[in-house]
Amino acid sequence: MNVLTDLQNRGGKDSLIASVVVLKGFPEAIETVYPKTEVQLCIVHQIRNSVKYVASKNQKAFMSDLKCVYRATTQNAAEQA
Repeated sequence: MNVLTDLQNRGGKDSLIASVVVLKGFPEAIETVYPKTEVQLCIVHQIRNSVKYVASKNQKAFMSDLKCVYRATTQNAAEQA
């Protein structure tokens, strides 16, 4: 939390999104210092969490399809992928 408080003290404004690696207490610390911030897992952890629900024989194809989604530059492009 010291890092976040230090950022705020040095003029850090409210952040809308924080992409984090889940460290114990870190998401809560962000929400305490920056209450308007949406905290979400970093893309790597989101992908890893998604893959664990896919049968191993389908993972390669799933990852190929998913890559088109997370590399999309707009929501519409991601939905079309």
